[in-house]
Amino acid sequence: MASPGAGIPIPSVPNLRDLGGWPTRGDGRVRRGLLYRSTALSSLRDDDVSAFAKLGIRSVYDLRTSAERDAQPDRVPHGAQEVVVDVLGDSAGAAPAQLMQVLSDPAAATPMLDGGKALALFERGYREIVRLPSALTAYRRLFTDLADAAHRPALFHCATGKDRTGWAAAVMLSLMGVSVEDVMQEYLLTNEQLLPALHGMFDRFKAGGGDPDLLLPVLGVRREYLEAAFDEMRGLFGSLEGYLGDGLGIDDATIERLRAAFTEKKPLD
Repeated sequence: MASPGAGIPIPSVPNLRDLGGWPTRGDGRVRRGLLYRSTALSSLRDDDVSAFAKLGIRSVYDLRTSAERDAQPDRVPHGAQEVVVDVLGDSAGAAPAQLMQVLSDPAAATPMLDGGKALALFERGYREIVRLPSALTAYRRLFTDLADAAHRPALFHCATGKDRTGWAAAVMLSLMGVSVEDVMQEYLLTNEQLLPALHGMFDRFKAGGGDPDLLLPVLGVRREYLEAAFDEMRGLFGSLEGYLGDGLGIDDATIERLRAAFTEKKPLD
């Protein structure tokens, strides 16, 4: 069986992986085959549809803004329900939703990203992912739906499957009892599973006169980003339980259904 976090080799959907397999407290693990994360499905190719269909996904949760969805609509496989959960709908210009705009103009992007500005930009964006009313509404819908077997197996994604998607995965794994270290390890896998698929973006940015190294904190992820989100969560709600209960309005019964559905005891050797 593949190691937790192993990428699923469907070329037109990079950064696709199962959230299952990670060890949890009490000698358990997250169930496999129930929840996936990825980039947007707008580039799903005909020759990859069959492989993607084998995942058996019933629900696709799109965390993107309306502008992102209009520009690159998902290609949702036959039989799957598409659910819009716009995390940044209340943001005037959060960094995670502005990737393509940055990439399109290297000359304008350079003063915005150099000197460590990209790191600060994304840290602010991650804090918005935690506190915006639209984000609270979106993540409440996502996690509440996942407690219902009718919506599983499910996949959630944003544009490149790293920021809004990364927070959803981190919250879900934390709720299941996955350690802080493993939650961070899963998050950072995006740098291995996404960046190689984006060589063309780096090349075009360089051809336009930009320094491709400036794109690493934009197209990849940093430990500091996820730490900023957790810091915002603790500052506003005190704990993960406070975020889920007071922030998202998810009751204890729903939380217990999630844990029961997505965790299992590891088999004896």
